[in-house]
Amino acid sequence: MAEPEFTLSKALGFIASGAMIFGGVVPYIPQYREIRRKDDAEGFSLYVCLALLIANTLRIIYWFGKRFELPLLLQSILMNITMLVMIRLCITVRNKNQIIKAKERTFTDLDIKYFWKWTDFQSYLDFILLFGVAGGFLMYLFADYPIFVESVGLLAVLTEAMLGVPQFLRNLHNKSTEGMSIAMVTMWTVGDTFKTCYFVQREAPIQFSICGVLQVIVDTAILLQVYLYQVNLASRPDLRTD
Repeated sequence: MAEPEFTLSKALGFIASGAMIFGGVVPYIPQYREIRRKDDAEGFSLYVCLALLIANTLRIIYWFGKRFELPLLLQSILMNITMLVMIRLCITVRNKNQIIKAKERTFTDLDIKYFWKWTDFQSYLDFILLFGVAGGFLMYLFADYPIFVESVGLLAVLTEAMLGVPQFLRNLHNKSTEGMSIAMVTMWTVGDTFKTCYFVQREAPIQFSICGVLQVIVDTAILLQVYLYQVNLASRPDLRTD
């Protein structure tokens, strides 16, 4: 009688692992479609992509210093691919919508004022490749030093925990959530809650659980913005654009 329980437990484990691998990219599907539908990328902060690319690249590097569950590694690889797809779309849309063609800004200009404000997709790809190679080389040199390895893991999860902050600040600056997919943030919240529970249940490194809790807090703050700005818009007919 114990075998069916074991089989069910194993099946649930596979489902949970699959949700971890693919669940993280699902929230960006409605945002991708929103940008394509409106042909407007101004409501989405590319710094969200920066935070996730840095965090997941660091997590991949961390894996070489301290092996953790394979689904978490696969999730990081898939998330990096997704963020590059989002960046490519945003850059294409922004360049197409420019009335007056802006001066080209590239990564090789090495101008700190235009960091992550480049006008070509290749610059973003070059930056993250350079970051990954440099980080991987350092991990190769210091893999035998636990303090360094654990510091990389902590930096990875703290960066990921802050991924919603750029979107929160953009909304705060605009006093609006127009152009931001509410479905995306709702899925962030659900996914981050599930992810945090997964980390605790699987006894993942403590850094992962800390990351999950912080992410849920930021997600909730963004959802609160949605509510507050919609209430404000409803009470101020003069602010409506429709």
